[in-house]
Amino acid sequence: MKSYRLTAFEKPLELSNGAIPEPTGREVLLKVLATGICHSDVHLWEGFYNLGNGKKYPLEKGGVALPLTLGHEITGIVLRTGPEATNVTVGKSYLVFPWIGCGQCAMCAAGDEHLCGGKPLTLGIYRDGGFADHLLVPDARYLLALDGLDPVTTAPYACSGLTAYSALKKAGIIIHSEPIVVIGAGGLGMMSIGLLKAMGGVGAVVVDLDEKKREAALAAGAKAVVDGSASDASNQISRAAGIRPRFVVDFVGSEQSAALAFNAVAKGGKIVIVGLFGGAAPWALPMFPLKAVTIQGSYVGNLAELRELLEMVRLKRIPPIPITRATLDQADAMLGSLRQGNVIGRVVLTP
Repeated sequence: MKSYRLTAFEKPLELSNGAIPEPTGREVLLKVLATGICHSDVHLWEGFYNLGNGKKYPLEKGGVALPLTLGHEITGIVLRTGPEATNVTVGKSYLVFPWIGCGQCAMCAAGDEHLCGGKPLTLGIYRDGGFADHLLVPDARYLLALDGLDPVTTAPYACSGLTAYSALKKAGIIIHSEPIVVIGAGGLGMMSIGLLKAMGGVGAVVVDLDEKKREAALAAGAKAVVDGSASDASNQISRAAGIRPRFVVDFVGSEQSAALAFNAVAKGGKIVIVGLFGGAAPWALPMFPLKAVTIQGSYVGNLAELRELLEMVRLKRIPPIPITRATLDQADAMLGSLRQGNVIGRVVLTP
């Protein structure tokens, strides 16, 4: 089995050649067809989250152990199954739900394994993921049949698609009556443009610092784009939306993007923070009650939401985001390109 593993934080991924695992119990062995590279993989490579004010949260403290095969946006074809695996077909292709919980805590019991309060088993984070030519999935229940969908363009729905979809759902009926604001035109922001249309949304004003990414957002169907570094960016957002927006989703999660979101949102509005770029909160506390703003975090989504999303992709024929295809041997180089901000849309590895 060939894989590219993180053996030390902030060091190049290392090629590993080992035995192909044999599935037991409810496990399923996949031959990997495609794996997306996510910005979360960059944070894992760095080994910490930036908490601002010179503070860092080491991922080892959160249970991440090395060596680790990264990659959590995975499609694959079933090669073998354990004797207790059910509702899965050898030779059939599937999208993998990677946000696997402990199965025992209250959040897992409620169906929100992605918010597991115990010891999660997330693929590519707490156990080996898809930067490999084979993958062992703990249970067949985490496999969603592709049924004709392209494995390369579908792989990113396991994270960027699911994350964008779950965040947009938090807007409620607002998306059907007025434009929303999307900060960040990376993989998540690009994904949200097509999803918003499929969900019956009015449209999105997309904010990004990168001109090429703003152009890509317009090409993907954004209502308007704004340079987030402009001194009057907040006013430009309101003019582009036609109103002061009531819903802003921040796919960057930096001090600068969060400050802009707070300045741009209307009184009584809602900000959903998704991105993990890092920093400390930039808001003055008296402004919370004065603006009556709701600020909510959103972390990927649950298995039921991924099923909803995949069905919507199938029925609404949502156009895929821009995809750069790369070989498994390019995993480290492509991770570096994403880290440097040189990727439009998503890089997907194909072993």
